[in-house]
Amino acid sequence: MVNHQARPKNSGWRAKEWNSREFAYRLALTTVRILFVCHFIYQVHHFLNAGEPNDIRVQAHREALRTRCASLHTPAGPPDSFNPITRRLKGNDRFVPGTNPVLFKNAKIWTGGRNGTEMVLGDLLIAKGVVQSVGSVPQNLIKAHELEGMEVVDVQGKWITPGLVDLHSHIGVGSAPALTGAADTNSHNAPILPWLRSIDGLNTHDDAYELAVAGGVTTAQVLPGSANNIGGQSFVIKLRPTDEKSVISKLVEPPATLAAPNVTQPDWIAWRHMKHACGENPKRRYSQTRMDGVWNFRNAYNQAKIIKKQQDDFCEKVEKNDWEGLMDSVNDEVDIEKKKKKSKKGTSEEDIAFPEDIQWEALVDVLRGRVKLSVHCYEATDLDGMVRLTNEFKFPIASFHHAGETYLVPSLLKKVYPGKAPAIALFASNFRKKREAYRGSEFAPAVLAQEGIPVVMKSDHPVVNSRYLLFEAQQAHYYGLSANLALASVTTTPADAAGLGHRVGKLAEGYDADLVLWDSHPLQLGATPTQVYIDGIAQIGSSSSSPVALEKPEQYQDLPKVPDFTKEAEEAVKWDGVPPLVRAREGWKVYGPDDNVVFHGIKSAYMREDEKVKKIWDDADLEDKNAHGVGRSVVVQGGVIVCIEEWSKGRELKEGWNALSVSQSECKRMLSKQSSDPGEDPFTHIYLKGGSIAPGLSSYGSPLGLVEISLEPLTNDGVVDGTMSVLGDVSRDGVRAVDGLAFEGRSALLAYLSGVTTGITAPVAKQLVQGLGVAFNLGAAHALETGAIVHREAGMHVTLSMGSSTSVSSQMGALRELLFLGDREKEETKGSWDAVRRGLKPLVITVQSADVMASLLVLKQEYEERTGITLKMTFAGAAEAHLIKEAIAKAGVWVIVTEARSYPVIDDTLARMRGPPLEQHTLVTSLIDAGVNVAIGLLDEAYARNTRFEIGWILRNSNGNISQAEALALASVNLEQALGVQRVGDFRPDYVLYEGGGAFDTESRVLGIVSEEKGWTEIF
Repeated sequence: MVNHQARPKNSGWRAKEWNSREFAYRLALTTVRILFVCHFIYQVHHFLNAGEPNDIRVQAHREALRTRCASLHTPAGPPDSFNPITRRLKGNDRFVPGTNPVLFKNAKIWTGGRNGTEMVLGDLLIAKGVVQSVGSVPQNLIKAHELEGMEVVDVQGKWITPGLVDLHSHIGVGSAPALTGAADTNSHNAPILPWLRSIDGLNTHDDAYELAVAGGVTTAQVLPGSANNIGGQSFVIKLRPTDEKSVISKLVEPPATLAAPNVTQPDWIAWRHMKHACGENPKRRYSQTRMDGVWNFRNAYNQAKIIKKQQDDFCEKVEKNDWEGLMDSVNDEVDIEKKKKKSKKGTSEEDIAFPEDIQWEALVDVLRGRVKLSVHCYEATDLDGMVRLTNEFKFPIASFHHAGETYLVPSLLKKVYPGKAPAIALFASNFRKKREAYRGSEFAPAVLAQEGIPVVMKSDHPVVNSRYLLFEAQQAHYYGLSANLALASVTTTPADAAGLGHRVGKLAEGYDADLVLWDSHPLQLGATPTQVYIDGIAQIGSSSSSPVALEKPEQYQDLPKVPDFTKEAEEAVKWDGVPPLVRAREGWKVYGPDDNVVFHGIKSAYMREDEKVKKIWDDADLEDKNAHGVGRSVVVQGGVIVCIEEWSKGRELKEGWNALSVSQSECKRMLSKQSSDPGEDPFTHIYLKGGSIAPGLSSYGSPLGLVEISLEPLTNDGVVDGTMSVLGDVSRDGVRAVDGLAFEGRSALLAYLSGVTTGITAPVAKQLVQGLGVAFNLGAAHALETGAIVHREAGMHVTLSMGSSTSVSSQMGALRELLFLGDREKEETKGSWDAVRRGLKPLVITVQSADVMASLLVLKQEYEERTGITLKMTFAGAAEAHLIKEAIAKAGVWVIVTEARSYPVIDDTLARMRGPPLEQHTLVTSLIDAGVNVAIGLLDEAYARNTRFEIGWILRNSNGNISQAEALALASVNLEQALGVQRVGDFRPDYVLYEGGGAFDTESRVLGIVSEEKGWTEIF
């Protein structure tokens, strides 16, 4: 019997089956609803995003384009919100871990702040490669860094400045020594080359890095050369060596366009740099006119303008999400090759590329204002062309370089787009090598500064050895640029012009720890670093050596009181850069034989006597004063010093100087004729204001009188004909420089106005024998004037060089033939070479290598042993003479050092002396210490005027081993003896009157010349 029990209504398999069907139905319905919602969301998303695809690669590509386009509107350089103080904790991106902090105590700190007027007495702390504090350093900061091994340096009241910044240098690309394979300054492939980069030719083994640092230079912009209208891109480097020893590790804030994964990029778009050049350099290289040059620029910028417009139009579509419009543009503009590769479906979005051209991208960045442009331009016409280009294509210029005529057209400079004058990077006195540089003026920095235009002093290394960049600033200050702007011209102003004024060129919290400790005020002549720090790391010396410290008088810590050249600066502008320099100039007075002139206030006097310079008196250190102010008085009649006032305290003249024309009693009588009524006074009274009287200086090494504009053949005597037989005509009388002299050249007259009264010049030649030199008066109007020719045959000059087209052994063989020629001739030889052979005339040999000099000493000994005649021999140049100085001294050979502040530009002089602070001695002091007879010269005709500054530099850096009298002799009596200059008859040489100081400083100026030979006194 079956027991049937009642089942619950919702139980059993039927209920279970029903629930499964319902679940399937409901699941399907839900799925449909979800799909509908997703479709709806997709449609809305598609509508809102204008057709944004869901392909991840396309989206990433679009985002990259958006980022690229957005960056086009971002200016280069740190944002306005940037504050260098934030770098105190963060540190320098170039910081080397393990570098100890340094606290400098008791310093005079020129910070570069407040337009160069800020000076702080106190302390300075550097750590993490940046400046932590200046002035009064907080004790908590000192204690914190003591734990990191802080070093303490007592500066003892001396000066600290920021590291010097050289805005125009070819260091590394025009490297030293100047071997052929190391020259990478200029490309000669085309006039327009914006795609080239100086970094790609930078030599990491340039000897000049260490030398430049020894002069206080810490940062330099390395420019391509000026053979091209656009020579390429430049880069800013620090000069310290790095552990990596690479080029890239030297760069400061390299632009993002460089693939430099090992260098930290700034948090902004870094400035790029580029070189342009106009005028004569590209003209010479590419046989073009200035019209061609400006067209080259316009054509290049038009190419960049087209690309820039393409980019702007492209980015406008990107910003509007107009991808279809971009696709249409790509389909319309794609080139033939891409069309061949295109699929049937057409171009994909991934083919959309930002429009650019690797050759022109840097020039496009110029148009976007992201490039600090350095433009080499001299003349007003070139400057005008560049100004018009900037306004046509709307790009700025950071700096004009060389810029010889900028001081004549300041209003034009202010029209550079967008209406702001660029910085002007100048030489101090390196002018007149070419026509376009002829109107350059030493007063240009002061004139430009008065117009509110930024002034930079630069080296153009190796044209000017960047080690002496500070000397350019010292000269600018001497000729009228204020002290604050003179120091700024090699620190803050070039840093700003390079777009790096937020980190270098100043000493302030957060700035790079690049600084220089000086042995004297940095604007004092001969100022030399005692130590240099770059990124907080000491650069001079090593664990086994220390920098050489020079002892200098305390007064050298003071700013020099320079003369007032306001009138001269005004004349330079008035006469368009070529004011008249001859006696017809207004204000140049001449006192003849019938005029009696009394010069008062002379602190020191140096006179020539017995082929030496003697100190007659020097009251500079005494406080006693006579009736006419500090110093004594002298009377001059007809160009002769006839009377010197006795010292008021009864002291006699030193050694009773015997060259006076009258007795001391007569001298008193003459001076007593002074009257309170100027109308009755028989004397003209001139006050030298604590000045000096000293022998006129002589110049040698430069072609004064033979070369006016070296690159203009019509202004020069020319080069000795290389086809002339060495053993023929030149073995007798030879070529004479006196025959080619031209008087009243600009460099000669400027030298005369600077106290150089005698020029000694050899013929210009590219062969062994140059010919006979000449000594002449630089102030003479022509060769027929009394005293114009001092000596017609000032030495027989030859040149021996390892860089010659013939071997040294061939040159030595020819010289031996010339010397021993008389042995084989039956008749006595005549002419100048015979005078050399008989020991009557010196053989002056321009030579640099110690090995060649050694061979010459052997030849000299051989000649003297064979003939019994002492051969007079002089080495000129002699950069390696210190290597054999004892042998030179023993042989009695004179040495004329023509590069007292030497630079290894020639490949046969690798062992040049480096001088303080790298070595104890300079070449001059080393040779003198060994007993060598030494004189000095200068190789550049434009620098002949700086002869007194050159001997001043030698004097101040000699550690007291050279007296002032000996320094004067280097460029006067010593030079004349070395070159065999013989003054005729009872000749008394010229004397120079210095106002406001002595011959060796930048506080004095040359007031006039006392010339007994001419019979007059000239007052400038």
